[in-house]
Amino acid sequence: MSETVVVFRYNKCSYVYLMLSMQHVYCCYSLVLILPGSCLQDFKDLGWASLGLCCIKICPLHLNIQVSHFLVCLLTHFRKDRDRDRDRDDRSKDRDRDRDRDRDRDRERDKEKDLRPTSNSTYYASAGLPAIKPAMIPHSINPFTNLPHTPRYYDILKKRLQLPVWEYKERFTDILVRHQSFVLVGETGSGKTTQIPQWCVDYMRSLPGPKRGVACTQPRRVAAMSVAQRVADEMDVMLGQEVGYSIRFEDCSSAKTILKYMTDGMLLREAMNDPLLERYGVIILDEAHERTLATDILMGVLKEVVRQRSDLKVIVMSATLDAGKFQIYFDNCPLLTIPGRTHPVEIFYTPEPERDYLEAAIRTVIQIHMCEEEEGDLLLFLTGQEEIDEACKRIKREIDDLGPEVGDIKIIPLYSTLPPQQQQRIFEPPPPKKQNGAIGRKVVVSTNIAETSLTIDGVVFVIDPGFAKQKVYNPRIRVESLLVTAISKASAQQRAGRAGRTRPGKCFRLYTEKAYKTEMQDNTYPEILRSNLGSVVLQLKKLGIDDLVHFDFMDPPAPETLMRALELLNYLAALNDDGDLTELGSMMAEFPLDPQLAKMVIASCDYNCSNEVLSITAMLSVPQCFVRPTEAKKAADEAKMRFAHIDGDHLTLLNVYHAFKQNHESVQWCYDNFINYRSLMSADNVRQQLSRIMDRFNLPRRSTDFTSRDYYINIRKALVTGYFMQVAHLERTGHYLTVKDNQVVQLHPSTVLDHKPEWVLYNEFVLTTKNYIRTCTDIKPEWLVKIAPQYYDMSNFPQCEAKRQLDRIIAKLQSKEYSQY
Repeated sequence: MSETVVVFRYNKCSYVYLMLSMQHVYCCYSLVLILPGSCLQDFKDLGWASLGLCCIKICPLHLNIQVSHFLVCLLTHFRKDRDRDRDRDDRSKDRDRDRDRDRDRDRERDKEKDLRPTSNSTYYASAGLPAIKPAMIPHSINPFTNLPHTPRYYDILKKRLQLPVWEYKERFTDILVRHQSFVLVGETGSGKTTQIPQWCVDYMRSLPGPKRGVACTQPRRVAAMSVAQRVADEMDVMLGQEVGYSIRFEDCSSAKTILKYMTDGMLLREAMNDPLLERYGVIILDEAHERTLATDILMGVLKEVVRQRSDLKVIVMSATLDAGKFQIYFDNCPLLTIPGRTHPVEIFYTPEPERDYLEAAIRTVIQIHMCEEEEGDLLLFLTGQEEIDEACKRIKREIDDLGPEVGDIKIIPLYSTLPPQQQQRIFEPPPPKKQNGAIGRKVVVSTNIAETSLTIDGVVFVIDPGFAKQKVYNPRIRVESLLVTAISKASAQQRAGRAGRTRPGKCFRLYTEKAYKTEMQDNTYPEILRSNLGSVVLQLKKLGIDDLVHFDFMDPPAPETLMRALELLNYLAALNDDGDLTELGSMMAEFPLDPQLAKMVIASCDYNCSNEVLSITAMLSVPQCFVRPTEAKKAADEAKMRFAHIDGDHLTLLNVYHAFKQNHESVQWCYDNFINYRSLMSADNVRQQLSRIMDRFNLPRRSTDFTSRDYYINIRKALVTGYFMQVAHLERTGHYLTVKDNQVVQLHPSTVLDHKPEWVLYNEFVLTTKNYIRTCTDIKPEWLVKIAPQYYDMSNFPQCEAKRQLDRIIAKLQSKEYSQY
């Protein structure tokens, strides 16, 4: 009888060897540990075909898919024998379980009789919930609708009262009453994001006089929308009525709204029209540890507002314990710490750095799903939409190829641009077990929004490749790009904590322990220190804050970054030479766009193409509309070229939008033409919002006659009014050089330009192994010197071919003017 050696690792430095005959392999199935730290031999070297002596080293990061499939089939076969042997013992256990279930059912039936109790005290006692003081018990009549609470309200209430934060309600209320501002640290899952704002609503309703609302900011749109929906359910009201949300280009609130969740940028935008934020009595800055650009500005603004409004309460909430900096910033305010309800999480590292973290992540997901006997869902962190969509397709394809023996899997992507109904899928249950015992799992593939902004129950396994996309700005060359960078230790800890929400879990870090300890920084670098501050300076000027140097930033940005922002706004005519906000700048600040896009939209009226520029701006404000599947790249490229315009990518986007509307916003049309339907619908919504802002300022929406030769010329000139600082010139050597900054760049491969125009305007500078410019349009150099003469002052230009050509153009224009004179 042949023997098999099964080698499995139980810690970092030792192995256990089991010498088993083939007929007893199934006995060790439940003992197999799936831990990182060893590499699997290639399938062809294992000798399974002859069932001879062989060695298997199982590792979730390197397990060959063929071997995995073989093991699953083999172990499934042996599991049937094992299950038959265990069946006798299970029957007696089942009988005991049935008796317990019957007893529980009777108990639940008794509770249902009291579902709508005559008093709250009776309900709490009957439900077996912890003793709650009368002041903490909600009314049996909904105070917002004046109707009895629905049965669903009481079902949700049972779960709410089990959140760790409820034990601290009395302490929270006491601090809220006695202090104007304070910091609250609550671990993810403690319930702070959903419960604290509701308690603030109760506090505001208890005060005499006019009732003010409660605002709770979130760094991400996904969190603002999903949390608002959850809280509306908890308060037993309709979303958009008493509870609402506000995000860029979407406002789901009304005059009745007393609790509004919003992105931090939207509250900052409200402050531009209401500098003291009079409509709010309590403002909560949630997830403040993420240190987004808008959150940092809001803290500075609110610090000044509380000095002028003694009735305003400000609560800074963080999920990390590094709260000392927030306390010091807000004049040594109090700190309330609320622990979460977490379970131990086992951390695993790779022995060597991974060359391809996406490939390693996909293998790890498949390995866990196939070989872990413990039930539980998976959460995989990736960097962006394109990467997530690719991973979801590949995981599904790999699992489907493994046959019916493998458990079902539900793969759910999660990123900020998904519509709300798609985002809610993360809360769906996993697929059920199969008859052969194979476990069904839910796999959520998410950006870092799942670190702290959203809590997904049921996750037991977390795969952390250790990367995220971060905005990076170089003020010297005026380049801002999204780069894939290593996460911080604080982020790694938050990711690992997602695995311990409901029971003990495992976190597979696809990087070495040495990298974690020695290469990762402790906390994420604040966004204000690595961003273009053009929008921020414009908003601060609109708020009436002129002394930017002495503005109370928590982390002051580099002076060079501030100077670049002031310079940009001055060239765009948003600020005058004294640094004061102009009428144009005040109008630009009202548009929820980057200053360059805002200037382009406003200036388009002078070129009789505001309708077209609105469409292009909307398309630039949403995710990439072109879909390019791995299995159909050629067909997708051919479909894209059907929309291509000879002058470049901006006009190509306009063609796509026009075709989408002409085909009645058809989903099938989008599918047939490899167009992202969600992106086009989002663009349509953005366009409507921008149109309303234009109407508010009486800006005319008009178009040049399509048959006129100036139709496309006017659109391209309007593009130059906003992006004259982002221009590249084709040198004799065949490469492009950015104007003024002299950066060597290439046209991005995604461009529809089939030739190399001498002068191109670009929307984005992409930093990869090479410097690319993306979304480009062919322009004329004469337009540059006519539209932006202040910027194209040749006395400040470095010597290059572009300067020499512009000098000739300026001399020619001046001679024409002189001759006319």
